[in-house]
Amino acid sequence: MLCEECKKRSATVHVTKIVNNQKTDKHLCSECAEHQGGSHFSFEPSFSINHLLAGLLKQEMGYGPVPDAVQTKKECRGCGCSFEEFRKTGRVGCSECYTAYADKMEPILRRIHGSSNHTGKVPLRSGEEARRRREVEKLKAELKRCIASEKFEEAASIRDKIKSLENQSDEK
Repeated sequence: MLCEECKKRSATVHVTKIVNNQKTDKHLCSECAEHQGGSHFSFEPSFSINHLLAGLLKQEMGYGPVPDAVQTKKECRGCGCSFEEFRKTGRVGCSECYTAYADKMEPILRRIHGSSNHTGKVPLRSGEEARRRREVEKLKAELKRCIASEKFEEAASIRDKIKSLENQSDEK
């Protein structure tokens, strides 16, 4: 597709504008986009995770100046980063900051990730045994729920699945 402005170069910038429920598309080469839009076509990301965390901290702690009761002069033993610095930037200085400010960070991490514990991911090639163990643990918890609610036929089916998975791991 050619640039709609110069009709010479290939269009690499595609801009969609919606004004008063009316959609307009423009297909421009990078040079014409630069001339036409200037800073409107800036390709620098305006969003960062640091801004997100700082915003959540402000929301969690309240906007405006930090009251003396909330503000802490406590610093992390590992890096010397204060909670106030973390609150402003959204960045921790080191892994020990999570321990030093655990009581203040936990609600924020829960809101962002749904949990305050990091579980990570297992590589597909080498994580089959770990996935099997995780599945067995999940099935055992489900088995307990079924037994507690007296769904014995469903519990027997789950028990058989658990045995099957455990036998698979024994064979390897």
